[in-house]
Formats: sequence, C-alpha cells, structure tokens
Amino acid sequence: MARDQGADRARDVLEACIAQARARNGRLVFPEGHDERIVAAARKLKDEGIAAPILLGAPAAIKAAAERAGVLLEGIELRDPEQSGSLKAYADLYAAGRPGAKASVAERLVRKPFFHAGMMVKAGDADATIAGVTSATGRVVEAGLMTVGLADGIKTPSSFFLMIVPGQRGAEAKTFIYADCAVNVEPDSEMLADIALASAESCRALLREEPRVALLSFSTRGSAQHARVEKVTRALAIARARAPGLAIDGELQADAALLPAVAAKKVKGESAVAGRANVLVFPDLDAGNIGYKLTQCMAGARAIGPVLQGFARPVSDLSRGATVDDILGTAAIVLAQA
Repeated sequence: MARDQGADRARDVLEACIAQARARNGRLVFPEGHDERIVAAARKLKDEGIAAPILLGAPAAIKAAAERAGVLLEGIELRDPEQSGSLKAYADLYAAGRPGAKASVAERLVRKPFFHAGMMVKAGDADATIAGVTSATGRVVEAGLMTVGLADGIKTPSSFFLMIVPGQRGAEAKTFIYADCAVNVEPDSEMLADIALASAESCRALLREEPRVALLSFSTRGSAQHARVEKVTRALAIARARAPGLAIDGELQADAALLPAVAAKKVKGESAVAGRANVLVFPDLDAGNIGYKLTQCMAGARAIGPVLQGFARPVSDLSRGATVDDILGTAAIVLAQA
C-alpha cells in the first residue's frame, strides 16, 4: 500500500509539472544530440506536446543516434553549433559580460555544444538546457556559470532531488526537496545559506507549497557544541537576514525536523519548521548523498534529479546512467520552473 501511495504521489507531482510544461511548450535545448537516449526523449517531448526540443550536434551524429533509438527526427529542430548563424551574436553577448574578453576566444567557446546551449538560454532563444548523460556534473555547472550565470543574490550553484516518500501505516506519501546532494562537497555558511534560499524557491515552483526549510545537523538547537554545528547556525543567521519572511530553522537533527513528537521534546520555543519540514538542507555532500540514497533504498522513495538550481534561468544536469524516463522527468521539472 505504501509503495502504491508513493507511486501515486510521484505521478501527481510529475503530472503537474508536465501540465505546466505543456501549457508553456517551452524550447528545451539538449547539447548532447549524439546520444540515443536524448533523441528518444526529444521525440517523446515533441509528440506529447511537452516541449519543443532542440538537438545540438553534427547532423550525421544526431541522425545516427536517431537510427539507434529507432525514432524519426521529423519536427525536431537540429542545430550544428559549428555552423550556427547565431555564433557572432552569441560571442558578442558572451564578451559583453566580460570586459576585456577576446572576440576570438568567445567565438571558439560558443561553438562548443554546452556553451552554445547556455548562450541560447541566455539570449532567450531557448527556455532551458539539460545535459550530463555523457559528461560530468562539473562540466554542466561550469558551462551554466559561464553562460546563463547565477540568479540575483546567489553566489553558489547547487542541486536538489525531488523525493517522493511512500506513506507508512496508512499515512499519505510525502514529497520533499533534498539539497545539496550532488554539487558542493563542503559548503561553508554562506554557501549553505545560498543552497537553502535556492531550495526554498525550488519548493515553491514545484511543490506549490510554502517552504519550511530545515538546516540539518547532528545537533538540535545547541544540544552539541562543534565547529560543524556553528557552521549551520551561521548559515541560519545569514539566510534569515536575507529572507526574513522564510520559514527556516536550524540546527536540527533529522528526526526533530520531520517528526512532530520528537520536535516537541527536542525543540524549545516556537518553530514554524520543526516536525514539519518539507525542505531538508544537508551540511555537506557526504550527508546529502548518503541521506537521499538511504531514503531511496530503505523507504522505497523515488528520487528525481539531481536538478540544478541557483541559476538565472533553468540549467540542469542528468546522471550518466539516466534512462529516457529520467530525462523526461527532469525535463518536466526544469520546464515547470522556467
């Protein structure tokens, strides 16, 4: 029963994202057009009216990928970055944001698929870009930083997983934002505050709920003293100063963040978050990666992501093991944020 509830909740969340994406029919650019999974996903996105996909790459490589995937390319826009008529415009736009940048360097850069895709988003020629099935996360993040750039007030790109956790003992399934589980290895207090604020926006965009952000630790409200705890409490102060109206609390242990009965015992005073958090911010990548995988493996949760956040416009990553369905799910989430 619990697993069925989790599956239903996952479908509900994804269907809502798909409905939003379909209403916009945004332009989604894939710089890895040579991969058959990307081509197959693009075909589905086009056929189901979810997005207008754009595949980047050499035409022969894209056609070969389509043959391997057993799909047709009819109605899907193909673009060869090496031959694009927008190269000069993109190079000029790139250089405009970097005084002293050489035109020759800018022109070489925007011929590269990841950077070309980012400049399409920057220029408004695409609504979002997704990559990563053939490249590491670091490469996707670097291209996003150098082209699209970060959102106002954010200095740290990060990632989140959308976690759909099955209900237990008749309870309903729940959906959470887990961050950062894929990008920042050892964030400092300023970076943790950035991650928290970006995750709050991701929660609003996807869950259509007001975020209740828990900054996690092995300590709850001073129950332990350590430099790692102080890092989290400093992040809380920074985030509250930057977003006074945000429901955010810390440092909290995971049980105090999630369980009302535990929160009542451990948390002294009022808290809009303790016992009812829907956004969990982990103190480092060890905790985040372990946390989402344990939830996935032991609770039967569905983990959708990682999805990048903190950028001025939607940029996202894919696992190199991503399936066509994974790509479709990420595409729907990214376009719902566009």
